[in-house]
Amino acid sequence: MDALDLARWQFGITTIYHFLFVPLTIGLSVVVAALQTAWYRTGRTEYLRATKFFGKLFLINFAMGVVTGIVQEFQFGMNWSAYSTFVGDVFGAPLALEALIAFFLESTFLGLWIFGWDRLSRRVHLATIWAAALGSNLSAYFILAANAWMRHPVGYTVDPVTRRARLTDIEAVLTNPQAWSTYLHVVSASFVVAGLFVVAVSAYKLLHRDRAPHPSEPGMFQKALRAGLVTTVLAGAVVIYSGDHQAKLTAEYEPMKLASAEALWDSENAAGFSLFAVGDPAIGEAGTGQNVFDIQVPYVLSFLATGSPAGEVQGINDLQQRYEAQYGPGDYAPNIPVIYWAFRLMMGLGLAGVVIGVLGLWVTRRGHLPEQRWMYRVAMVGLPAAMAGNIFGWVLTEMGRQPWTVVGELLTAASVSPGVSLGEVAFSLSLFTAIYGALAVVEARLLWRYVKAGPGHVMPYPGDGEREPDAVPAFSY
Repeated sequence: MDALDLARWQFGITTIYHFLFVPLTIGLSVVVAALQTAWYRTGRTEYLRATKFFGKLFLINFAMGVVTGIVQEFQFGMNWSAYSTFVGDVFGAPLALEALIAFFLESTFLGLWIFGWDRLSRRVHLATIWAAALGSNLSAYFILAANAWMRHPVGYTVDPVTRRARLTDIEAVLTNPQAWSTYLHVVSASFVVAGLFVVAVSAYKLLHRDRAPHPSEPGMFQKALRAGLVTTVLAGAVVIYSGDHQAKLTAEYEPMKLASAEALWDSENAAGFSLFAVGDPAIGEAGTGQNVFDIQVPYVLSFLATGSPAGEVQGINDLQQRYEAQYGPGDYAPNIPVIYWAFRLMMGLGLAGVVIGVLGLWVTRRGHLPEQRWMYRVAMVGLPAAMAGNIFGWVLTEMGRQPWTVVGELLTAASVSPGVSLGEVAFSLSLFTAIYGALAVVEARLLWRYVKAGPGHVMPYPGDGEREPDAVPAFSY
């Protein structure tokens, strides 16, 4: 093991940990804004109480996302300075836009929303949470545009003297087809996670509705449950559509990733979708790979990749030979077993969450709440399933690009900082792992504490004969 291996582990661990919070922040910001809009339009106190309750949970998650995201930037200079040197001129523009426009918009208006409950008019205060939600989603786009450039670099030239990429067309970078498609897929998956978060919290509170501190609380969570289910189903439809588009772009720009995700060793017309395969992944100088066992659904892979059931899909062995001729000797396939199963776990767990949403809408139709307690527990399971599906999706995206950090231009082995030793990376990896483990405990305990406390913690229920309060002091957040 060398510094490169540990640097990859460190970036993978911190990225996955950070991405536990990002989807929930993106989706939940809009959910909270929608709940406040419902209160603004109807004046019903239950929507106000739901806004403040889920807003509190959103703020806890947002804070953790900011803290864990800062570490990502440090690693570019600490462990990946060669990579930073190569991409710096290109990444400077979208990342500067993310910081100066999107994150500034998000953080500024979120502060106004937190402290403006009893200081701003209802209309202006509503506008602040929508501005924060817009900033959150804009931030995701700029970051994903930078990430898409690594998988399909456009709008640049490489300086023949310094061997650094130089930005020539910022419009090409921001309108990269990989960026638009990835953004739609990631954001819709984020709304699935946010919807299932609302479903899980509501299901838990309804499961224990006999302990509700006020008679109106179960009704509020019943409405929140339905809203979460609708969000999940609508976002799930977009995930499926955008996933199909992603598959076609992958076939065009990243054919090795697609072939590896399907364990397709040789190019085929009318290629089938693999359900379960066992193979020998020895390629390159060691030989050619092959499957010893493979269960397929005929024609599906060709249709997903090309739009035609008879279309040709390129195989790993053929692509390996082509890349060796183009770039020189080496292994140009990613870790095939990891990519193969990450693809299936992404789809399976993600679809499981969407199915829970569809079944939940059917079960709760016409205002009906199921009496069977196991149904609420199944609803709660949908959240970790969707979050795990998101994580496996990022494993597929990032590891599927290997051995490149920038496809066709910069290998991962050439991206690591030359002056960082194995011991230094091991120390920072151990430190970050310990800190992130502690933060995970803090996050889980805070969320659990305030979920159990319920809406009455942020907006107390009135006593007998008392009126509902119109506002709650901002410092309660």
